Amino acid sequence: MDARKKVAFYTLGCKLNFSETSTIARNFNDEGFDRVDFKEKADIYVINTCSVTENADKRFKTIVKQAQNANPDAFVAAVGCYAQLKPEELAEVDGVDLVLGATEKFKITDYINDLSKNDFGEVHSCEIEEADFYVGSYSIGDRTRAFLKVQDGCDYKCTYCTIPLARGISRSDTMENVLRNAKEISEQGIKEIVLTGVNIGDYGKGEFGNKKHEHTFLDLVTELDKVSGIERLRISSIEPNLLKNETIELVSESRAFVPHFHVPLQSGSNILLKKMKRRYMRELYTDRVAKIKEVMPNACIGVDVIVGFPGETDDLFLETYNYLTELDISYLHVFTYSERDNTEAAEFEGVVPKHIRAKRSKMLRGLSAKKRRAFYESQIDTTHTVLFEGENKEGYIHGFTENYVKVKAPWNPELVNTLQNVHLTKIDDDGLVRFQFIS
Repeated sequence: MDARKKVAFYTLGCKLNFSETSTIARNFNDEGFDRVDFKEKADIYVINTCSVTENADKRFKTIVKQAQNANPDAFVAAVGCYAQLKPEELAEVDGVDLVLGATEKFKITDYINDLSKNDFGEVHSCEIEEADFYVGSYSIGDRTRAFLKVQDGCDYKCTYCTIPLARGISRSDTMENVLRNAKEISEQGIKEIVLTGVNIGDYGKGEFGNKKHEHTFLDLVTELDKVSGIERLRISSIEPNLLKNETIELVSESRAFVPHFHVPLQSGSNILLKKMKRRYMRELYTDRVAKIKEVMPNACIGVDVIVGFPGETDDLFLETYNYLTELDISYLHVFTYSERDNTEAAEFEGVVPKHIRAKRSKMLRGLSAKKRRAFYESQIDTTHTVLFEGENKEGYIHGFTENYVKVKAPWNPELVNTLQNVHLTKIDDDGLVRFQFIS
């Protein structure tokens, strides 16, 4: 390859994808490429795809066009979940030269020769059963926060989800490698590490290529908490049935883990949870929230919820809405159900019309705004530690408290990537919190 070619990346989807993009980018750097912004002219554009929602699929063509507008002669490669699920479909998109599946994406530089445009998209995609080995990743996209991948794949069979088809069986990084990566991240001056994966509560399964658990998620957080140099550790998302009391208690007493949990619910109706093949009932979820708040009253709790799942009647939706209204949570991530090929739910009866799905989504997003506002109000006149980020947004610098309250202050570059003790004072018109520094 010619020296110092330019490569640009676009990542769709989750924190896990961002961690993997960052690792793939480092591979390109090792091969003599310079990374540039996706809007700039590059020799190769790599798009890391997502297929969790219908919108992520549709955005792909738009992103390919953006790359072609920046450089019509550039080589365009697609990797990620959508590339594994529907490689031929992506290969047919005008301008796409290479499509790599779940295992091939980490060897992308092996598939690139002279960067000449192809008449047709070339596909290298394994059968998903072959995605049974683990590739560690972490992102260092900004100076303040890194996403550390600890687990991949999923053995659950939720009826709406394509992730097991896109990422394969549940498997884990070794404890030794996770701790080494965490140490590497901290040595680069990054203050916060976010643990990520497909089903991180299942950590330990497949750690050494077998299905039994050599370690548990509790073992992992226990050991990570001991790594010197890490200022903050945050758990990205964990299934309620895998969030054990012992883990909650460890976080409450932790040196580095912060009081912030993101726990998928998906529905407040036991009828729908059964249809979804979730591994818990609503009562267990209620218990998890109560336990968190018992030992960490100021903890932030985020919730994933799906609206418009087949069979969701008005009454069942209101059951979810009313349940969430009463629950002591901090915000919602609302997903409008979309039919996905090769999932059980795509064949279910009781399809909810799209305009009703949209209406219900709007209602829950409104509820989320109220929940976040109420949580922020509960934190006024309390003291916290804020990690400040590096972007100047219209003359302001932003940061997050350990319990995920977003704050703002007039731009000051000296605050970037620093931890500051603050006293929260009021909520601004934009919904962000003002504060006073504590000397």
